Amino acid sequence: MIDGGGEGAIERGHGVALWRQIDRSLSADISRGTWAPGERLPTEQALALRFQVNRHTIRRAIQAMVQRGLLRVEQGRGTFVQEGVIDYMIGRRTRFTENIARNRREAVRVLLTAGEVLPPPPIARLLKVPTRQPVAMLETLSSAGGMPVSLSTGYFPAGRFPDLAAHVEETGSITRALQRCGLADYARATTRVTARMPTAEEARRLKQPVTRPIIQTEAVDVDGDGRPISVSITRFASDRVQLVLDSTADAS
Repeated sequence: MIDGGGEGAIERGHGVALWRQIDRSLSADISRGTWAPGERLPTEQALALRFQVNRHTIRRAIQAMVQRGLLRVEQGRGTFVQEGVIDYMIGRRTRFTENIARNRREAVRVLLTAGEVLPPPPIARLLKVPTRQPVAMLETLSSAGGMPVSLSTGYFPAGRFPDLAAHVEETGSITRALQRCGLADYARATTRVTARMPTAEEARRLKQPVTRPIIQTEAVDVDGDGRPISVSITRFASDRVQLVLDSTADAS
């Protein structure tokens, strides 16, 4: 018998693979609160010493726990207990900051890139602008409790919202930036939801495996007169966010 440091036992020669026993032991530790959500586990080497097995066996147990959504692995940082999935409400008023605050997390949005571009035809059609008319393009990374949850590319009528990128960079909020540009409020007109595999860059930004799907939304927001003010393509980490569609109430 190997006692695992007194925090769960594994046994050899009893028909249950060692990595499965380690999985059960570590899962029990998490259930007991040995490590809180978001907390980093000991290193593979430390766990191998605890259970007196090789690191490959530890790695297999951790991989199984990652696949079940109990752990997450961040390259170069370690293995962490997965936080609870965020319920992200999508309704007539969909606001990132309020959605994250409702889940008792701290919301942070960082501007990655910004500039004026000629809109792809589908974007121009949704914004109701000519394809040869430049639009403002902003790419942002949004986090909750220090963990990336979404990567978004937004397109806005450039002439209507001057200095939008500077306002987003300063406030960390699309809503407040638009208010500074004179738009008091806006509403969600449509949201199209799909799922796909991430690109290598998307996986890197979201700190998730490239083999795990992402949830993608294509959203059109409008002003009080029904004129489109933005088209946003947002990629959510599927193991951290659960989209809740509510057409009967505000999501603010």
